[in-house]
Amino acid sequence: MHTRRTLIAALVIAPLAACNQRGPVNVAADDESAWYVGTQADKPFDVPLVDTGRLDPKYRRQVVSYAGPERPGTIVVDIDRRQLALVQPDGTAVQYGVGVGKLGFSWKGEARVGRKGVWPDWTPTTTMVALHPDIDRSRKGGLDNPLGARALYLHQGGRDILFRIHGTNEPWSIGEQMSSGCIRMLNEDIVDLYERVPVGTPVLVKRNGRYRV
Repeated sequence: MHTRRTLIAALVIAPLAACNQRGPVNVAADDESAWYVGTQADKPFDVPLVDTGRLDPKYRRQVVSYAGPERPGTIVVDIDRRQLALVQPDGTAVQYGVGVGKLGFSWKGEARVGRKGVWPDWTPTTTMVALHPDIDRSRKGGLDNPLGARALYLHQGGRDILFRIHGTNEPWSIGEQMSSGCIRMLNEDIVDLYERVPVGTPVLVKRNGRYRV
């Protein structure tokens, strides 16, 4: 049987409760390693790369036509479709698959990227501690951190609303509704998005009102 240390060494990242609160999807330890195919050079840790062939094609990173009214440079998250689009100036969008909050935890609205984090530390919210008193109170950035390789912290009116777009060490959760509210992406996808957007980027999170492609 694999130990957690063995799994991490094999680029299989052990899940931890957080924005990445474990949901109903159960993946056996022997199955976790099958999700990873290599690494992408990064600092201070290399990014584990996922076999995207295991994902539904609609959740793979791709460029799509975009007919929505949002201005280029806007991040648009469609909770119902489990997709995030970064609007481009040429009538297209870079589209990514995401995992979203389970029922009762999803947030929708408008915000901006208030800050960005590389291999960020993680701290649970007060609500999460109340629901899970035995949860870790903090976790340093790293391969087993629930926020993954990057995080975009959303703000409204200059204040952190405790809603994140971040990486995940549970790639099988992409396309699922099982987090504690935040938007999770493959680590390689959040790295890609992180490099494309500056602080101040507008973010629109929708439910029951799809963006048009």
